[in-house]
Amino acid sequence: MTDAEISDILQTVKTIALVGASDNPARPSHGVMAYLLAHGYQVYPVNPALAGKTLLGQTVYANLAAIPAKIDMVDVFRRADTVYDLTQEAIAIDADVLWLQLGIINEQAAVLAKNVGMKVVMDRCPKIEIPRLGLDH
Repeated sequence: MTDAEISDILQTVKTIALVGASDNPARPSHGVMAYLLAHGYQVYPVNPALAGKTLLGQTVYANLAAIPAKIDMVDVFRRADTVYDLTQEAIAIDADVLWLQLGIINEQAAVLAKNVGMKVVMDRCPKIEIPRLGLDH
């Protein structure tokens, strides 16, 4: 994916489901969620173990289907071997973008997502990409 494509995604997306959200401030997903919220995105944390609780002021959901809003991007902080099933869930809720965090690559999931018209970003982090691309206003 080119810088222009990533920039377009980050400027177009408004709602993000953050799968693998953690209530531990030391976890990368916690810091990324806080960063995205601070940059004006509506973030819906997803973690079955924390469902119903509040994380950084946002209600935590058990899965993607439980989120009561249209999700533009599914941002994944889970092991690569869980991504194919998550991709099927993302397709079921009609998400536009599948974003896999640093170190997460699943080519089968990428093909599945692209075949239904989703954009796919793998092995990248929006918290790094936003300032790198000069989108940090």
